[in-house]
Amino acid sequence: MTGSDETRSLYFDLLKRCLTNWIYGRSELTRVQPDGIIERLLERFLAPEGVLLARMTNFDSEKRRGGLDWPPPNAHTMIGLKRLDNLQFCLEDVIANGVPGDVIETGVWRGGATIFMRAVLKAYKITDRRVWVADSFEGLPRPDSETYPADEGDVHHIYDELRVSLDTVRENFDAYALLDEQVCFLKGWFRDTLPHAPIDRLAVLRLDGDMYESTIVALQSLYPKVSVGGYVIVDDYCIKSCAKAVDDFRAANAITGAIRPIDGSGVFWRKDI
Repeated sequence: MTGSDETRSLYFDLLKRCLTNWIYGRSELTRVQPDGIIERLLERFLAPEGVLLARMTNFDSEKRRGGLDWPPPNAHTMIGLKRLDNLQFCLEDVIANGVPGDVIETGVWRGGATIFMRAVLKAYKITDRRVWVADSFEGLPRPDSETYPADEGDVHHIYDELRVSLDTVRENFDAYALLDEQVCFLKGWFRDTLPHAPIDRLAVLRLDGDMYESTIVALQSLYPKVSVGGYVIVDDYCIKSCAKAVDDFRAANAITGAIRPIDGSGVFWRKDI
């Protein structure tokens, strides 16, 4: 390993620990939900002063490593160290092999995975690839069970924790000094933005949409743009509706490349043809 390789490795490791809030995990605070009368009275009294009720959160390193403590209170990503390691592998492989195209994540939450994507490109001094940050920035859509029966009963849209504004994500990029012209935001529901996204080619396509609709729309819109030798990463293959969307798309398009597990939640495959 050369000096520059070692420096990049140290930078990536530190970045992963910052993005997952590993370095401050033992001092995390979680807002107390005012379930009882006393809590509601306290919140009503304290809120005008800008004070919120919070409690210390028990940090579980193994859950954080696997992205299983959903959602982590202060982290900029919930995908954990193992899936960040996988993202690094895919990015470095396409860079090493000259696989053409930009990189994208569909469904970014607080932006952590796309921040890491931009960091890898910057560390390798790559200026001709863009990082696409695609999200509604309003949470997940209500299920359209008539069009996508597999999403019937899906409740992701009710979680306020999944609603992260575009301004917040931009601020998170800026906090790492990684907000620049190579970062491109696609705001809106995937059905409205992805089919017409101004993307020519992709080297890495990372899907984190949880639902059948979010997954199948992203695959239908963007998979044809993935270069041979590029990678498709699916964060939520552990969710039945997401897995069905992936399996349906692969079957409909005769995709036979082996799906490789990452950590019991995510999977990925390399586009060979």
